[in-house]
Amino acid sequence: MTDTLTASPTWRPQTALIRGGTTRSEHDETSEALYMTSGYVYGTAEEAAGAFAETNPRYIYSRYGNPTVSMFEERLRQLEGAEACRATSSGMAAVYAALVSSLKAGDRVVASRALFGSCQHIVANLLPRFGIEAVFVDGTDLGQWRDALKAGAQAVFLESPSNPTLEIIDLPAVCDLAHDAGAIVIVDNVFASPMLQKPLELGADIVVYSATKHIDGQGRCLGGAVLGNSKFVDGPLFTFLKHTGPALSPFNAWLLLKGLETLDLRMERHGRNAGEVARWLEARNGVLRTLWPHLESHPQVELARKQMSGGGSVVAFELDGGKPRAFRFLNALKLVDISNNLGDSKSLITHPATTTHSKLKLEERDHLGITDGLVRLHVGLEDIADIKDDLTQALAA
Repeated sequence: MTDTLTASPTWRPQTALIRGGTTRSEHDETSEALYMTSGYVYGTAEEAAGAFAETNPRYIYSRYGNPTVSMFEERLRQLEGAEACRATSSGMAAVYAALVSSLKAGDRVVASRALFGSCQHIVANLLPRFGIEAVFVDGTDLGQWRDALKAGAQAVFLESPSNPTLEIIDLPAVCDLAHDAGAIVIVDNVFASPMLQKPLELGADIVVYSATKHIDGQGRCLGGAVLGNSKFVDGPLFTFLKHTGPALSPFNAWLLLKGLETLDLRMERHGRNAGEVARWLEARNGVLRTLWPHLESHPQVELARKQMSGGGSVVAFELDGGKPRAFRFLNALKLVDISNNLGDSKSLITHPATTTHSKLKLEERDHLGITDGLVRLHVGLEDIADIKDDLTQALAA
């Protein structure tokens, strides 16, 4: 193997997205090589013993590390500006690994109430089984953060923008409160992507991604990543991943490397299309409210513009008529696909109350603004006129 390409101090993000972390074999291939192997061989028994004793750094087993996966981790690390990165088999594997590697029995975690359904389940139901206290607050209310952190905490977990109502949390302010209480801050940055928001620069300690979303961007594969300082990522996090096995497959890592090459271009187009759709929806009869972080009517638009360089791909809007109207609308769509995924090149839509957040109690959904009339639209890369034509005929239904 030749040397890994290290990011030049003069490289801009777009260059790092294409060339960062590339490692070429003796064949000097142009595209990143795909190493589909579970294990690696040793020339001698002494070499194997040295590898396991960690006196001879090398690949041992693809559950621990793999050349293709390493290229993905290094490229994403350079883009995020983190000290270290570890990839996982999915976004939820990344979330769970980041939390469990940071906490132990007797610890306390404070989380924003507006979370993706599976994230909420981990914090509310799984962590308490291991003796970890979980406290939820309204993420946009700094007073609630302050009160909850007075008793101290070991971790803070949040997503901003939130899924699906696109709440924006004041990251620098919450990070200051958390650090004063002795807590590390873990941010799920999946809606913004590393192109629109850099939580580490805003004070966060750990960033997690579902690479399944915008990083892949083609609806092809699952993947996740955890980024932060080397002490945590290469220490307790790597130990947890190595022994529990949520490893990213080399093939998926190769797909994600290809996805990173066009992430900047796609996020720009996603945001432009989503902004036009959001402003268009605001003027439609039967649409009670429209949410998009950079929309002028968003309740936290100034904070969103301060923290995010773009509004992202997701628009949430509420239809007059509740679930019956929402279902008629979804069923009438011809171009936009009904899917609980997002971040794809294709436009996708879902009804959160009956899909991604269906396991929440009704009163909790109401508190979060996830009404029966709310739909979440990921605006894809199709021609904007075709997207609006499809939404127009579906609204008429």
